[in-house]
Amino acid sequence: MSTETRPANPIEEIETVFIPLADGRRLAARLFLPVDAKAEPVPVILEYIPYRRRDGTRLGDESMHRWFAQHGYACARVDIAGSGDSDGLIQDEYAPREQADGVEVIAWLAAQPWSTGAVGMIGISWGGFNGLQIAAERPRALAAVISLCSVVDRYHGDVHFTGGCLNEENLEWGGYFFTMNGLPPDPEIVGHDRWRELWRLRMDNANLHPADWLEHQRRDAFWQHGSINENYARVEVPVLSVSGWADGYTPAVPAIVENLGPHARGILGPWGHKYPHDGVPGPAIGFLQEALRWWDRWLKGVDTGVEADPPMRVWLQDVQVPASHVPQRSGRWIAVDPWPTAEPMTTMYLGDGVLARQPAVATPSSASIKSPLTTGIAAGQWCAYGLGKIAPELSLDQRADDAGSLIYDTVELDESTDIVGTPMVRLRLLSDQPIAQIAVRLNAVHPNGAVERLTYGVTNLCHRTSHEFPSAITPGEAFDVAFALRPLGHRIPAGYRLRLSLSTGYWPMIWPSPRPVTLTVDESASSVDLPVLTNVRELSDDVFEAPAKAKTSRVTVKQHGHETRHIVRDLGARRTEFVASRDDGVYVLDDIGTEQSFTRVRSSSIVDDDPLSARAHVACTATYCRGDWQARIESDLEMTCDAESFFINARLTTYDGAAVFVDRRYSRTISRDHL
Repeated sequence: MSTETRPANPIEEIETVFIPLADGRRLAARLFLPVDAKAEPVPVILEYIPYRRRDGTRLGDESMHRWFAQHGYACARVDIAGSGDSDGLIQDEYAPREQADGVEVIAWLAAQPWSTGAVGMIGISWGGFNGLQIAAERPRALAAVISLCSVVDRYHGDVHFTGGCLNEENLEWGGYFFTMNGLPPDPEIVGHDRWRELWRLRMDNANLHPADWLEHQRRDAFWQHGSINENYARVEVPVLSVSGWADGYTPAVPAIVENLGPHARGILGPWGHKYPHDGVPGPAIGFLQEALRWWDRWLKGVDTGVEADPPMRVWLQDVQVPASHVPQRSGRWIAVDPWPTAEPMTTMYLGDGVLARQPAVATPSSASIKSPLTTGIAAGQWCAYGLGKIAPELSLDQRADDAGSLIYDTVELDESTDIVGTPMVRLRLLSDQPIAQIAVRLNAVHPNGAVERLTYGVTNLCHRTSHEFPSAITPGEAFDVAFALRPLGHRIPAGYRLRLSLSTGYWPMIWPSPRPVTLTVDESASSVDLPVLTNVRELSDDVFEAPAKAKTSRVTVKQHGHETRHIVRDLGARRTEFVASRDDGVYVLDDIGTEQSFTRVRSSSIVDDDPLSARAHVACTATYCRGDWQARIESDLEMTCDAESFFINARLTTYDGAAVFVDRRYSRTISRDHL
């Protein structure tokens, strides 16, 4: 039966249930149950994240979990320890205790009278991560996972380090996570006589997470923990992996499909870091119906045809002139079967500004580049989180960045070309410095001259052979490096050109090397392998149903939010500053009466030719108000550097009404390790 005609059953909602753990702590959960589940038990869907089920993800939880409950599943939205109204402390991202607690939660859910004993996990980002991580722990009742916008390698795939380079998100996302340390529990849930005690416990144990992560600049045991690519075989349950081309976590989808066996499936759409039924850029899809097919097969044993689905369903994007707003991305759904494709890569060779199918036959040539430090200003956000206002986060016209890069162009294509998969770059380089990085972009040059970024990759050249054991470059001595660019799915029309662009930095996304670098490319030994598909199988227009979701509670907007991004260039000081400002406005969750607000301002600045002038700053403010509950949280982080060290200074201050509740200051110096 199509979910369009499948009846929506009445449900019961339980605002808070405390799930007991073996050590005496309790985790807060919100339950969504079919009304007859106690008489006729149903499977359970778990979402397990730290983003405050009571007032943080409330509306999103309702739109998804109410819908699943209406279609025959019990749903539990659980706050991890130390978040929301749960006991304990947030130790870090993906701590071993978080996973152990999750195993206990699954056992508790499986044992409830309204449960058949079969449990599935779903989640985006953090919840996508821990769904895979907990699956690797093999809890007996866990039968399937749907993991969105997640990773298989916490070092290379997450917000901290990209190709061994320091990602700007380490401080930006780290600033938000740092702020989460100070968010209070709700007095109505944990008790008016207890909430301040729990709040103070959180503040007294608040860690400066961005500094903790920066202590681990190599892919050591810290990052190996929770990275399922350490042993894919640990994950035995079926996994549906989902992401979008505008998301930061795209590479995990092909990796999961390739490595998790015959019951793994992947979907890659045009979206940013959002659930696909709310996907931007569109088209959004009926993701909840697609998830229901997955749950019905693996939690209820119903043959829904998911095993006959192609390993990868991909939105093959049309090229598009970079614009300030991209509400919809034109293209079509295709099937890629098998995955990885059996078609051989198409190798393109570098030579004298040209990208060609045959190596240059002339005398071997070389070219050098010392990019301006602001090369990368058109990169957009590493991860387009969306927030309904995704446009400012996407990459811009690449001509400005190409002006500071070595560029290699093909001739105009004589036929339409489909590129789907993961390109591989192979370069022979010389560096004049012992520490260097390189950014490589694959672009489409439009007939009108606009340049669109299709994909990119960055690598710390000290990590050219290993993320675990970096080594300095010997200046003037040639070396080889090979690395993957991010996956892509594009159709390039005839008359367009492909361009490979190489730069010695990618600021502000990537923190610069300590000294200006000149790289020389030995073009005779440099190439790029492109995953060109010659046999594309297009899927029908109705391969996915229209988006569906349940109604959510009412919200009263008292002040509308906004988001801005701008670049400031001080010509006299030769200083460039990039500023991204987010304001969620002021709104009231009517059913619980809580008024909330959140703001974040991130800025990055650098002075021409002086990488040691790099500075990043993040400031956040959050408020929670209801009656005499008046809580405000302020955080402030700044990072600077010299040639040997990074310096992080931070403040976390909470207010109970107008009075300071707890004020904590932090200062850390962290040695640079081949970075």
